[in-house]
Amino acid sequence: MGTTSVQSAVARRTRVDWFVDFACFGLALLVAGWLTWLSIERPVPGPVLIADVALGGLSCLALWLRRRWPNAVALALSPLAVFSVTCFGPLVISLFTVTVRGRLAVAVPVAVVQWATGLLFPVVRPEWQEDFFWVEMLVSALFTVAVLAWGLFVRTRRQLVVSLRDRAQRAESEQRLRVAQARRMERTRIAREMHDVLTHRISLLGRQARALQLRPGIPSAEIDRAAVVIRDSADQALRELHEVIGVLREEPAEGPPDRSQPTLADVPELVAESRRAGMRVRLDAGGTDLVAVPAAVGRTAYRIVQEGLTNVRKHARGAAVVVTVTGAVGVGLTVEVRNPWPIRATGAIPGAGFGLVGLTERATLVGGRLEHGRTAVGDFRLRAWLPWPA
Repeated sequence: MGTTSVQSAVARRTRVDWFVDFACFGLALLVAGWLTWLSIERPVPGPVLIADVALGGLSCLALWLRRRWPNAVALALSPLAVFSVTCFGPLVISLFTVTVRGRLAVAVPVAVVQWATGLLFPVVRPEWQEDFFWVEMLVSALFTVAVLAWGLFVRTRRQLVVSLRDRAQRAESEQRLRVAQARRMERTRIAREMHDVLTHRISLLGRQARALQLRPGIPSAEIDRAAVVIRDSADQALRELHEVIGVLREEPAEGPPDRSQPTLADVPELVAESRRAGMRVRLDAGGTDLVAVPAAVGRTAYRIVQEGLTNVRKHARGAAVVVTVTGAVGVGLTVEVRNPWPIRATGAIPGAGFGLVGLTERATLVGGRLEHGRTAVGDFRLRAWLPWPA
C-alpha cells in the first residue's frame, strides 16, 4: 500500500488517534524529564541545560505534526540530536512514525541520519562522553534497527487489517450483487412461466368462447361442458397469476416457493385438458418412462409441449396434433409437436411473439436444442432434444 493511501486513511484523527498522540506526547515528556534529571547530576552549564530542555520541549510539541508531515518532522529533529539529549524520545517516536506511515526506502535513510548525528553528540557535549563510546554506538544502532522492525511490523499489520476489511466489504458487495442477480434471474424465469401458463389458459378460454359464438344452437350439454372448461381455465389462470405476482414482489418471502412446478409426468393431463377444450390431440409416449425424467429436463419438455399446443390453437385451429415423446437414459429426450400447416393464420389470439424464442432459451439452458418450421410433407413441427443424463 502506498504512502498516499496510508496518509489519507489517517488524515482525520479518530478517538484512538487522539489517545495515541497524547500517549506519545506524554511519553516523550517523561523521557525528556528523566534525561533532564540525569543532566542535572552532570557538570552541565546552566545555559546549555536550559537550551537542551527548550529544544526537548519543542521536539515534544513537534510530535503533534508527525501525522501530517512524518518525514519532515523526523528530518527536522535529526540535527537536534547533535546537541540536545532531551529530544531522544521525540526522535524515536518520529522514526517509528516514518516507518509506519512511509516507505522503507525513506525510513532507512532517516534512521541512518539520526544514528549518524548521534556520533557527533559526545563531541559537542563532552560531559556525556563515556569510556565505552563505540559500545554505546553499537547499542544505539541495534536500538534503531529494533525501532525500524517494530514500525514495519505495525505497518504490515495495519495493511493486513485494511486489506481484510476491504476484502470483506467486497465480498459483502459481491454477495448483494449475486442475490440481486439471482432475484432478477428468478423473476425472468417466472415471467417466462407466466407467458407459457397464461397463454395456454387464455387460449383455452378463447377457443371455447369462439365455439359458443359460432354455434348458437348447440345443445345445452355441450354448453355446460364448455362452461366448465372456461370456468376451470379461468380459475387456474387466476391462481397462476396470483402465484407469479406474489413471487415478483419487491421483497420476496424467504424460503422456497410453495408452487409446484410441472414435469414431464404432467403432459398426459395437459393433453387431456386440451382434448376437453375440443382439440384433436394424440399423445405418443412410445413406452418412455415419463416419471423417470429429471425434473429440470421434464419441466422444460412440459413447457415445450404446452407452447406447441398453444400455438396450434392460435394459428391452426381445428388441426389434428400429434405429441411424441421418446428417449432413454444416456440417449436423451426428444419432444415433438406436429400438426398440418395451417391454411391461414387466424390471428384471433394475440401473443407476444417470443414464445419460441423463450423455448429455445429454455432448451439451451439445460444443454439441449430446439428447432421448428415446415417439414417436407407440409406439416409444422416443433422438435426439441434435451439431455437425459444417467
